[in-house]
Amino acid sequence: QVQLEESGGGLVQPGGSLRLSCSSSGFILDEYAIGWFRQAPGKEREALACVAGGAARSYYADAVQGRFTFPRDYAQNTVYLRVFHVNSGDTGVYYCGRARGSGCPDPWQSQRSYNDWGQGTQVTVSE
Repeated sequence: QVQLEESGGGLVQPGGSLRLSCSSSGFILDEYAIGWFRQAPGKEREALACVAGGAARSYYADAVQGRFTFPRDYAQNTVYLRVFHVNSGDTGVYYCGRARGSGCPDPWQSQRSYNDWGQGTQVTVSE
C-alpha cells in the first residue's frame, strides 16, 4: 500500500529554520518523483518543487530559490524540505505527492500530476 506522511511542522520563529519530512512506504522512492506543495491560509495550494527520482531533472518554483532545499534520503525512504530564514509567508500546510514515474510530470506544478498525497503538516511562523 502506497503511503506518504508529512511531519516536522509546528511553530517556528521568524528567521529560524525548519525541516519537513515526507516519509514514504509501499514503493521504491528512487522510482518516483515527489512534489512538494504549500497551501497558505486563504490561498490555493501552490507547487514548490518536484524532486525527481534517479537521474532525472528536478524543478523548483522561483519562490523557493535560495532558501529552500529538498534533499532525498533513499535509505530512509524520505524526501525532506528544508527552509532557512523563514518568514510569515512560509506559514501554511505543506503536502507531498507522488508522481506517476521517476521523471517530473508536465506540468509539474499541477496537483493533478500527482496520484498519492500525504495528509499535510502545518507550519506557523510567528514570534
